Amino acid sequence: MSSRPAPQIGFSFEYMMWIFTRISGLVMYLLAFIGIVMAFVMGARQQVDIGALARWTFFPNPNHVVDTNIPDVTLGWSNAWWQVMEMLMLFFAVTHGLNGVRVVVEDYMRNSWARALGRGVIFLLWIFMLIFGIYVILAS
Repeated sequence: MSSRPAPQIGFSFEYMMWIFTRISGLVMYLLAFIGIVMAFVMGARQQVDIGALARWTFFPNPNHVVDTNIPDVTLGWSNAWWQVMEMLMLFFAVTHGLNGVRVVVEDYMRNSWARALGRGVIFLLWIFMLIFGIYVILAS
């Protein structure tokens, strides 16, 4: 089995995506930390279990914690702050994950047409997931 050559240092697409993967992983950790801290600030200190806290952190939606003892849970999500946090997490998670799929496709597909088809499918999947995710965020 042969492997691809390492990406060249410079402004090639492969190198920029390699850098993006590292940075997006750190950004997702930062967004998760901010989500946990904000959940605690909004009243999740003793009223929710760990599952509700995780849902609150990664998908801050009032429907996820509606069965908790927190009063006025929908007030916390009535501003654009949580929608921006959700969209950032969505963008970084989808792009990070599908970039990994792209690397696997390019490593294991030998035919150039199959590689091009794989890239196209991954790009369409990326667009679909972002559009659908933003719709869900804004509609909920």
